[in-house]
Amino acid sequence: MADIVLETERLILRQFGEGDVELHARYLNSPEIMKHIGGVRELHEIEAKQAKSTAGFAREGFGFMLLIEKASGEPVGQAGMKRVDNPLAPNTGMHEIGWAIRPDRWRRGYAGEAVAAIIEWAFTRHGVPELVALTSLSNEASWRLMEKFGMARREDLDFDDPAYEPDDSPVIQYSLTQEQWENSQ
Repeated sequence: MADIVLETERLILRQFGEGDVELHARYLNSPEIMKHIGGVRELHEIEAKQAKSTAGFAREGFGFMLLIEKASGEPVGQAGMKRVDNPLAPNTGMHEIGWAIRPDRWRRGYAGEAVAAIIEWAFTRHGVPELVALTSLSNEASWRLMEKFGMARREDLDFDDPAYEPDDSPVIQYSLTQEQWENSQ
């Protein structure tokens, strides 16, 4: 089994492991989930993203993780931290958090639970000075969650990405510094 990185009341956040490409494709690669993040992926693209995450853990100690619901043992999403790697972004290299939850588990607080754990992990374990999160204006649920965690809109970091649908471009960003987070605790 892949390494467990974090645990919350209802979730296990673990690194990707053997067989997770198929799990990801089955549970997390639907048009509904992928609508605002570039669309449904081919298996080789999922495999490449998971390999990139595994490499990130080996190199820097962080990456994206599979979210496992403790009650059922099923994957309910993915979330984690990586470096901003979109070459069109004005802040490549900054620490970025992100998440995606499968639709039948929406509105149960899983995204918030995972994000809270990841923010704390980023600031306390990795000493990250600032986190950003990327989304689009049309993905209101995503940016509302960012605001819930005290993240502030950073229009200076917006950028156009022709790989996304017109409704999802420009890519917008929110940020939270370690100091802001500490002051809110």
